[in-house]
Amino acid sequence: MTIGHALAPPDISSESGKISVSSSSRPLDLEPVVPASARGVRLRAVPRWIRRTVGPLLLLVLWQVLSATGFLHPDVLASPGTIARAGADLTADGTLTSAMGISLQRVAVGLVLGGLVGTALALVSGLSRLGEDLVDASVQMLRTVPWVGLIPLFIIWLGIGEAPKVALIALGVAFHLYLNVYAGIRGVDAQLIEAGESLGLGRWGLIRHVVLPSALPGAMTGLRYSLATAWLALVFGESVNADAGIGFLMNQAREFFRTDVIVVCLIVYAFLGLAADVIVRILERLLLQWRPTFTGQ
Repeated sequence: MTIGHALAPPDISSESGKISVSSSSRPLDLEPVVPASARGVRLRAVPRWIRRTVGPLLLLVLWQVLSATGFLHPDVLASPGTIARAGADLTADGTLTSAMGISLQRVAVGLVLGGLVGTALALVSGLSRLGEDLVDASVQMLRTVPWVGLIPLFIIWLGIGEAPKVALIALGVAFHLYLNVYAGIRGVDAQLIEAGESLGLGRWGLIRHVVLPSALPGAMTGLRYSLATAWLALVFGESVNADAGIGFLMNQAREFFRTDVIVVCLIVYAFLGLAADVIVRILERLLLQWRPTFTGQ
């Protein structure tokens, strides 16, 4: 029901001891009330990719304004325009694409090796009490050691080639996957195990059909952490005795105070990490379709 007009309150007047009540026929204009939920619907009607880009665009505009007005000196931080030109030049001569290819190869090899080791140790420790007694204490001790501090030992053991860089990445990846896969296995609901046993599943049947699917969400979380750690380890690895890669470009730019090239390399690191996270999100949607989750309001 829509209310277009409303009558004004009656006028009460007193004359010679008599009270007369007269109603005014002048209508009042009422503004429609918009519920807060409707306003939220209007905001959600805007495409999500637009809402997600508002913050970065505002930061970019502020950065450009500070650079143009002289608050940010080029020796401290180059302007977005200068950085864009440097990125275009590095892309045009093939320097940036070649460095990206080498860095991606290092991350991929380290991720595979560390993933295999971390997952295997988590399966041994999570599926067996004996395995936990033999593996978990050693892994927890090594995990508390700052893995970046192992770079000198890796150089002594493996030389100054690709091996220490890949080993550093694999070490950081293995710890994250171990912790999350192990927690996922040990967090399986006991009632699911009892239901599987009542259906006649043996030990390997329970592992295949109950334990591993239930531990998969934890494994995917561990994979996301592992990818972030892999890029962090790559930064440290390529800062030591590297002759190619994105980190090598950053070291060269540091020698010549090229803040524009340094920022280009950092942006490449960020976008590569974001792309890896998007890939993991897609895998989660494909592999975890059976698990309903809250997506926000």
